[in-house]
Amino acid sequence: MSDKFSIDHVGIAVKSLAASKAFYERLGLRIESEEVVEHEKVRVAMLPVGESRIELLEPTSEDSPIARFLARHGEGLHHISVRVADLEGTVARMKQGGTRFVSDEVKVGAGGHLYVFVHPSSAGGVLLELCEERR
Repeated sequence: MSDKFSIDHVGIAVKSLAASKAFYERLGLRIESEEVVEHEKVRVAMLPVGESRIELLEPTSEDSPIARFLARHGEGLHHISVRVADLEGTVARMKQGGTRFVSDEVKVGAGGHLYVFVHPSSAGGVLLELCEERR
């Protein structure tokens, strides 16, 4: 395998982006970017931490995946994102091995990166995002 892997970000579901941003800014981190991802119904703030990032996720609608997560679990760790060099090849290889995905569709997320989520049943109970920077 020629893929080089790294932790792209850790996604944290929050009720209030403003309150969460204030906490991390007091810690000394800075907001790198903030945007709304319409198809996911979420407002996202990215905070660099070393070579990785923290992604704060606030729902923009009561029927968003993050709103449902917050209703079931409360605030906290939502997912871990692993950056891969070849998302299409990685997904194909994993599907051949029987990996279950939340959706088979590769989507465009915050910052324009491509992503897909591996279902927790295939990833040891963790929602795992695989992502690739868009070229």
